[in-house]
Amino acid sequence: MGWTGHARTNGPGLASHSLVPALRGTRHYPRPSLDAPPAAACSAHGWGFRIRGSRRCGRWLGCSALAMKITRQKHAKKYMSFYKYNFGFREPFQVLLDGTFCQAALRNKIQIRDQLPGYLAGATQLCTTRCVLKELESLGKELYGAKLIAQRFQVRNCSHFKDPVSGSACLLSMTEEGNPHHYFIATQDQDLATKVKKKAGVPLLFIIQNTMVLDKPSPKSLAFVQAMQANQLVPEHQKQSIEHLKEEQGLVKESENRRKRKRAGGPNPLSCLKKKKKVQETQQPSAAKKKRKRKRNRAKSEA
Repeated sequence: MGWTGHARTNGPGLASHSLVPALRGTRHYPRPSLDAPPAAACSAHGWGFRIRGSRRCGRWLGCSALAMKITRQKHAKKYMSFYKYNFGFREPFQVLLDGTFCQAALRNKIQIRDQLPGYLAGATQLCTTRCVLKELESLGKELYGAKLIAQRFQVRNCSHFKDPVSGSACLLSMTEEGNPHHYFIATQDQDLATKVKKKAGVPLLFIIQNTMVLDKPSPKSLAFVQAMQANQLVPEHQKQSIEHLKEEQGLVKESENRRKRKRAGGPNPLSCLKKKKKVQETQQPSAAKKKRKRKRNRAKSEA
């Protein structure tokens, strides 16, 4: 096997490993010598082997895969913080899955129930609808495995009990009116994904090769959050002028006369006065009056 490139020395006994195999399809690369420190270290685990200007060593196949996994988890953590803070998502996260997602998980040998909580960093509830199950049943044996997977999940009630619709239309209807139940949508259907991105506050999950990926917030969600923050930053005097203009244009409905709640006022002014000290009147001991003894002069009866 021939080699291209050349070794550049950085000093006595130090060589930078910039050699690239001529056979591009070779999977195993020589490990650099541990005696001489390399010119540049790998950003993943420290090997100093350069390949096509990359900072990763390429010696171990798990090097780039590990770095991609860490990057994917960082992005997921960032997106989850966005939905938690701005749209009130809380655990357990409710994920609505359709047949295409279950089929992709089966094909790529993904354990949804085991892997998804770790990826979203929280407890999850895997859900589906009756319309999705009926759609999988109608497609026959080709999606029999996906149907078995979907049957293990919780079934959410939809408004199409009597007249079933397609799975994509059913999942889309579950996120109407601002997605009040905070559903995630897990699908491989591109048309459904495009429609979901037009709604604010609906996270989207899909599978790429053998990994589950949380899509970044849609422009609709970002615009909604920016508008909400701008409304909170309006000064008080501008809010009053806006309300006044609405009243002049007749855009404000007359509110019903409600009984005003009696708010707690200040303290009783009488209770704030200083307490007067009670003067105890000392009673002087009065001279004991001598009782007058009445002397009765009785006439002696003559014997």
